[in-house]
Amino acid sequence: MAVAALLSSPGLTLAQNTPEENNPNVDAPFVRNIRADRPGQTITAQVLQPGRFQLEVGTLRTAPSLGPSMLSTGATLRVGFFNSMELRVTQPYFHNYRRLNPESGQMEAAPGWAPVVVGAKFMISPNYDTRTQVALLVESPIPNTGSEALAAKTLAPSARLLVSEQLGQRYGIEANFGFSQPGMKAADIEKGQFLGTLALNGAITNKTGFFVEAYGTGRSVLTSGTTAGLYWRPVPQARVDINAGRVLGGPASGTATLGAGLTFKLGQ
Repeated sequence: MAVAALLSSPGLTLAQNTPEENNPNVDAPFVRNIRADRPGQTITAQVLQPGRFQLEVGTLRTAPSLGPSMLSTGATLRVGFFNSMELRVTQPYFHNYRRLNPESGQMEAAPGWAPVVVGAKFMISPNYDTRTQVALLVESPIPNTGSEALAAKTLAPSARLLVSEQLGQRYGIEANFGFSQPGMKAADIEKGQFLGTLALNGAITNKTGFFVEAYGTGRSVLTSGTTAGLYWRPVPQARVDINAGRVLGGPASGTATLGAGLTFKLGQ
C-alpha cells in the first residue's frame, strides 16, 4: 500500500512532463525576453527552439580618429532546428567602403555587399532554459558572394564558444571565446585572430533593458574596446536597440561607433 501511494498520480504526472515544463526558470525575464545576437561583438549563447525564426537588422556608423567615417547595414536570419541546432545567415552592406580605383589609381568611396556568412549554433547545455547556457558557433563567409571587390576567394572559418550565466531573474553575463582564420590552409592558422568578449545585460523595466560589453581581438597586436546600449520591447516579439562604442587600444584606437537595430521573433 505504501509503494502504491508513492507511485500514485502526482508522481505519474511529473514523469509525463518535459524537462522544460519541470524547469522553474522558464518564466525568468532573462529567459523569456527576446535576446539578440546584436549589438556589439558578443553573440548570445541562446539557441532558438525548433520552429522559431528571428530576423535581426541594424545599421552602424564607424568613425575613425583619422580618415572618413563608414556606414554599414546588415541583417541576420536565425532559424531554430531540431537536435538543439540553430542555422544563421548574415550579410552586411557597406554604403561607402574605401577601394582603389583601377583606372585613376586613387582611393574612392563605393557601395557594395560583403560576402554572405553562413553558420550554425549547437547547444551544449542540457536544455534551452538552464541558468547556465553553453553553445558552439561555427561560421564562414561563402566564396564568390557579395560585390566583386569584397568577395571572399576561399572559405574563412571561425568558431566561438558561447557561454551565458544568469544572475538572479533579470540579468545575465555573456562571454565569447573564439578564433578565425582567413583561409583553409595550414599556413592560414598563423594568420588567425583570437576574440574574447564579456558582456552584462538585463532588464531595467518590463519593456526596457541595457547592454554593456568589453572585448579584445587580434594576435600579436590586440584591439580592445567597449560597447554599450539600451533596448526597448514595444511588444514581446520585437526589440529596438541603440548602441555606441569606442575602440580603446590597438591600430584602430580612438574609433567611435554609433548604431541602431531592430529584432523580430516568430514562432512559439
